[in-house]
Amino acid sequence: MSKVVVITGASAGIGAATAKLLGSQGHQLALAARREPELRAAAAAAGQALVVPMDVTRRADHDRLRDAALREFGRIDVWINNAGRGITRRVLDLTDDDLDQIFAVNLKSALYGMQCVVPYFQQRGEGHLINVSSFLSRVPFATFRSAYNAAKAGLNALTANLRVDLRATHPGVHVSLVMPGVVRTEFPRVALGASPTQPPFAGPSQSAEEVAAVIAALIEHPVAEVYTNPAQAKIAEQYYHDVGAFEENAAKQGPWPPAPPKS
Repeated sequence: MSKVVVITGASAGIGAATAKLLGSQGHQLALAARREPELRAAAAAAGQALVVPMDVTRRADHDRLRDAALREFGRIDVWINNAGRGITRRVLDLTDDDLDQIFAVNLKSALYGMQCVVPYFQQRGEGHLINVSSFLSRVPFATFRSAYNAAKAGLNALTANLRVDLRATHPGVHVSLVMPGVVRTEFPRVALGASPTQPPFAGPSQSAEEVAAVIAALIEHPVAEVYTNPAQAKIAEQYYHDVGAFEENAAKQGPWPPAPPKS
């Protein structure tokens, strides 16, 4: 059955791959991102799609996106909060500005999306909110992504709390969390600060298309939470089984990226 799907952060990476796959499946799409040329290219690859350039850090832009989708399609079935950006800073190196920027893009933007569309879903009695988080919000493999990991951990908490709030009163409104691991996209290149390669101990990487396939399946069969890479779900289980032992073992492997050799 064709659904109306809104995707933020749709100009590249997971968002663009998801749009392309869902478009091929016959879904109607409203695609949003800051970079308009790249967004229009992603819309063309997805087939016919509504293009809404926006800044996800502005609450009013989310309302404008919702209203544009409703005008175009008459309804919204699925809303995917996918926009995100990384930063390369360890905890002790973070500044106020670093946190403000990363939390605005990765956490506050998703909150704006939730507060924008969920009341509509409640009024309608059905709908599906999907928040794209990160495996790094659960396991501290890439400590140089500390602020990003913290923002995504906050997103996990907001998602879970919203889901519990809705479960008793609006069972037709689904809330899902997607947990990608390392994905081969432009994400490292556009992260704030120099971006090292992935930690070799973080497990195999995935393509954006592989993650998109998981999201498409989630739309058909909603669940509370899904890891896009089953191997990393097992790693998360090991971590929470014995946090201390896991972190001690990780520390023995040394920091990543390794410190440069002394001259």
